[in-house]
Amino acid sequence: MKVIVDLCVVPMGVGVSVGKYVVECQNVLQEAGLNHQVHAYGRNIEGDWDEVFPAIKCCHERVHAMGAPRITTSIIKVGTRTDREQSMQDKIDSVVEKNA
Repeated sequence: MKVIVDLCVVPMGVGVSVGKYVVECQNVLQEAGLNHQVHAYGRNIEGDWDEVFPAIKCCHERVHAMGAPRITTSIIKVGTRTDREQSMQDKIDSVVEKNA
């Protein structure tokens, strides 16, 4: 099943700057071959359910391995469709078209 996920992984106990942890999660998603887009407070990911959720788990594992004693995944929204295929870009294009 194809899924689009909005994800925000927040390492805790590592200080104020978390950029290097965000980059590590980006590396995980790239290594998994998943389409993803960063936004101001997280990342959108699209792919097969059985590929996306193991990658999210791997994000947690890698951030813990970097020394974060605690992680909170504060925002996770998941959308699936069975009536048609839809990509993240399709959703963006639809809003832009309606706004024109």
